[in-house]
Amino acid sequence: MLKKPVYTLLGLLGLISVSLPAQAELGDYSFWQTLGNLFSPRTADHPVTDAERQAQQYPLTPNPEWVDDGFRPGAYLEWQTVEMHPSTGALCGNGSPYKFFVNRVAHTSNTVVYMEGGGACWDYESCTGQTGIRGARNPDGIPDDYMSLMNPSATLVSPFVFRLHPWTATKSQEWNMVYLPYCTGDIYAGDRVALYEDPSGEGDPLVWYHNGIKNLRAATAWLRDNLQRSGQMLVTGCSAGGAGSIANYHPLRRDLAPQRSYLINDSGPIFPAPVNGSDTDYPSLRLHNTIRNVWGLDDGPLGYLQSELAYFDLNDIGTLYAALAEQYPNDRLGQTHFWEDMNYSSYSYERFYEDIYDEADPALREARIHERWYQDTEQLKSRLAAYDNFGYYLPRFRDVNESHCTTIIEFNNSDIQQAGLELKDFVENVMEGQGAVMQASETDTVSDYQKGFNLLYWLLDQAL
Repeated sequence: MLKKPVYTLLGLLGLISVSLPAQAELGDYSFWQTLGNLFSPRTADHPVTDAERQAQQYPLTPNPEWVDDGFRPGAYLEWQTVEMHPSTGALCGNGSPYKFFVNRVAHTSNTVVYMEGGGACWDYESCTGQTGIRGARNPDGIPDDYMSLMNPSATLVSPFVFRLHPWTATKSQEWNMVYLPYCTGDIYAGDRVALYEDPSGEGDPLVWYHNGIKNLRAATAWLRDNLQRSGQMLVTGCSAGGAGSIANYHPLRRDLAPQRSYLINDSGPIFPAPVNGSDTDYPSLRLHNTIRNVWGLDDGPLGYLQSELAYFDLNDIGTLYAALAEQYPNDRLGQTHFWEDMNYSSYSYERFYEDIYDEADPALREARIHERWYQDTEQLKSRLAAYDNFGYYLPRFRDVNESHCTTIIEFNNSDIQQAGLELKDFVENVMEGQGAVMQASETDTVSDYQKGFNLLYWLLDQAL
């Protein structure tokens, strides 16, 4: 009769020994605290206040207490589905409930908040995802089993949220993980219900909820009411998730209030684009002016940020980098993307410039996209050069996923060979470094193309 409790305790002790980091750091619990957490999981120590729940603009509104959101506090080291009640304001683009996923550990309060990538949409063609035009992820909402191994594009997407990654180790693999799926087509920033007409006149109009900012506010409220305050927090994501990470960094940083915080925006750059500028000088201007309107950015989300970020200019969304660098001088912030990206760059220019969408020659189309991408990237580099706490890491090319997203799959082959740098060096510099954050950019246009055939990358590209 005594064997079961003994073996259970031994199992718990084994779990602790496996999960405890080799050296404790800010946010980690002691052995005895961790043991106690296994038997009595820690509850929130920084819950949402009544004033925050009742704020006039974008309040923190967690699930009602009478709603079962599916979370089990003591279910460590497994992905749990948290479903938000519609009363929180959280919805996917098709109006279905917003869901996100939590993978908890007992030995630390430290947390990685990962925002999923997956395109963007601003009209019927892109939001339906049925016309072959680049569109947005999850137009039909989020299933409960989204984080199963049957969906490796989520569970295995990045070493940041893949605990037992076979090739790449990074410190967030030992942390609590929050995975925020993407289903609104608005880089987690929109606040508008759109009605898109079928241009062919054959289909029914599409009602689409560009609801990104409200989803983030609801998820933030839930985290405040259910998890402990983090010692360290990393906010990251790739593509639309990278853009979402920088667009939402300030409210996440302010409301979750970790002791130390980091940002890594992977391949979601928000380039300089003043509204009264020239699209010759600022190639992303046409995109920015479009999404300002269709996502409702000028009707709430941008003013919400500007009210607290003194250096954020409402007329230029690209000033968000400077605004965050000034607001959080002790945070370590980073931007990374490939010079030869053909995914986010295509979203940025492909449907906005006649010399691109009317060009039949694929090589010429690619060259014209890259010409604008290079110009935008150089301007962003120049702005970041003014800040020690906002670095960048810009490798040339990786032969997978249209050379898009440096931190997905693995950190290998996102290197800057001429400087002897690996992507891991940049990630560690952001999350563990001292002094100025690394600023590195590759000018070698040959070496990355001379690498041998990579079977894994080829297989992944066939599956995409």
